[in-house]
Amino acid sequence: MSFLTAEELLAGSAVVHEIGIPAPLLGEAGDAEPKRVRLRPLTVRDVQRITKAARDGEVLLSALMLKEALVEPALSFEQVQSLNTGVARFLIEELNRISGLNLERPAAAEAVQAPMARACFLLAREFGWSPQEVGELTLGQVLLYLEMIRQQGAPPESG
Repeated sequence: MSFLTAEELLAGSAVVHEIGIPAPLLGEAGDAEPKRVRLRPLTVRDVQRITKAARDGEVLLSALMLKEALVEPALSFEQVQSLNTGVARFLIEELNRISGLNLERPAAAEAVQAPMARACFLLAREFGWSPQEVGELTLGQVLLYLEMIRQQGAPPESG
C-alpha cells in the first residue's frame, strides 16, 4: 500500500466542483438544462472560522458556508442571504457532500469543534504535518486519515 504525500493530500482541498442546479429550483421549466456553479470544499480552517462567527444561527452558518465555498459566481454575503431558500438548501447539501461532512445544524458544527481540534493535533503528530498543512485538508480528508490511523493503531511511543 502506498501513502499519499502531503502535497497530494492537500490537493483535494483545491479541487473545484461544478454543480448543476436543477432548473425547477431556478423557476425554469423542468426540461431546461441545469445551470452550473463552482464550489470548493470547505477546509478544517474554514469550518472553525465559520462556526466561531456563526455561534447562534443556523441561517448565518449556512450563508457563511456558501459565501466561503462559492467560487463562480462569487457572491457577497448579502447576495448569499438573498438566495432562494430552495437553491441555498440544494447548494448547502452539495457543499456538505463535497466537503465530506454533513453540517446542517449548528449543534453538529459545534460538536465538531473540540474533536476537530484533537483530530488536527493527532494528524500533525502522526504525519508530521504543520498546522497550516492540516488546516488545508477537507473534512472528508481528515476523517479518512483518522480512520487510517485507527485501523493501523498508534505507533509505539518513542522515549
